[in-house]
Amino acid sequence: MFQSPYSPYSPQDKQSFAYDTVIRRWPIIITNIIDHVHRLVHDMTMESQNFTNDVTDDSMRDMKLRIEEGKVIIAKASRLKYRMARDQELEKIPEDGEFYTDEYNAELEELAKEMKNTWFSALWLFAECYLYRLFRSFFKETACWVDFDPFFAQKEEMFKNSAAAIHQIATTMHELESEKEKLIEDPDKLFVLFKEMVQMCLWGNATDLSLLTHLTPSDIENLQTVGTDAQQARKEFILKDDQEAVWNHVQALKPREGAVAQCDFVLDNAGFELFTDLVFADFLVTCTPYISKVVFHPKLFPWFVSDVTPTDFYKTIESLLSPTFFSANSAVTSESVQHLKQMVERWQRYLKEGVFCLSTELEDGDKKTQFWTGPWPYWYMEERANELQQWFTGSSLVIFKGDLNYRKLTGDVKWPVSTPFSTALGPLAGSFPLLSLRTNKADVVVGVPQEVADELDEKDKSWKVNGKYALVSFLPKGP
Repeated sequence: MFQSPYSPYSPQDKQSFAYDTVIRRWPIIITNIIDHVHRLVHDMTMESQNFTNDVTDDSMRDMKLRIEEGKVIIAKASRLKYRMARDQELEKIPEDGEFYTDEYNAELEELAKEMKNTWFSALWLFAECYLYRLFRSFFKETACWVDFDPFFAQKEEMFKNSAAAIHQIATTMHELESEKEKLIEDPDKLFVLFKEMVQMCLWGNATDLSLLTHLTPSDIENLQTVGTDAQQARKEFILKDDQEAVWNHVQALKPREGAVAQCDFVLDNAGFELFTDLVFADFLVTCTPYISKVVFHPKLFPWFVSDVTPTDFYKTIESLLSPTFFSANSAVTSESVQHLKQMVERWQRYLKEGVFCLSTELEDGDKKTQFWTGPWPYWYMEERANELQQWFTGSSLVIFKGDLNYRKLTGDVKWPVSTPFSTALGPLAGSFPLLSLRTNKADVVVGVPQEVADELDEKDKSWKVNGKYALVSFLPKGP
């Protein structure tokens, strides 16, 4: 089993983002769950008191059970918050029928032997994954809340505030689609557009709900600014830039007649970021001759607040086609509304034809998806999820989105910043063509020259975690 020569990040380091997470971020997330469920329970209680005689006994029993189970969820979350604040041990995950119960609990036993099984002593990556797996158990152990996503309302509200950027991008894609024959004949222009798409997809990660807890609509629009000028201005903030290398790889993929060149997206956030992922995928299959199929890999249950679930994926398609989903916005024109409709209807057609699909819909889809909600670095993919790794070896390009995927790719350990990306990938390096698109929101960073890091340390000590800087890291498949 691969072991990094460097230690993992831990909340024991009070200068780390891990410490800030346990002190500040996680309590806010737990409180939000408590408040959300409490409001729902309160509303149901008021509704039950107004039941009329024509309400069936079954409906009354279902309502009462849902209320009682909601109160149990609130109590569990409140207890968790209390124990976290007092650095108490991480308790075993109950046998709730969900994936990886035994595996998480076995890891807890190993941490206990090392006296690293409390909230401030456990390895940050393990503890954060454990937290969301524990959240899942709160709902999985109920009869009425099994399919409830405690973060869905947050994700949906954030997405509603993205109207201007979404419609602007839709118009851009409309123009590209109408010119696709000319584009295919002009690789230089395609490369320019490819970089535009990569950067749009990269900076779409700026709206990560587990990190940005207070954003106004204008804040979101600023983060999601699209267009050549904005992307050129951001270029200096891409500290590792392998866009040309990945383009050279993609250009070599032009499939033979009847062959399939497959691209896989390991998804991160729902909402606007998922929208940009879909746009990038659309560009690859619609406007280039290089990719003919895209597989999207979501999480099987709510994860890290804003990560994409299968429900989020299809709800996004539905919301984009809804004439009432987005709030009124002066930047949205009737033409851009029509462009968005045409684009999303094309995505629906691609889903029906199998040009787009979710990993959950593949043969043994759960086995190809559950690994994303495990606690391990991706170094252990072959050992822990061999079917998934074998699937990726047949892919023409695997794109890992966002910060958590980057942390897992690199093991979330204290690599020197100048460490080559290939080194940090450990045994995963060379297994398949791999592109990581990540805005920096955690301490681990590799592939950046030491002198660049030193300069950033002088002018912006939070450059590793504040989301202003990004990494485009590519590694081809080995011989």
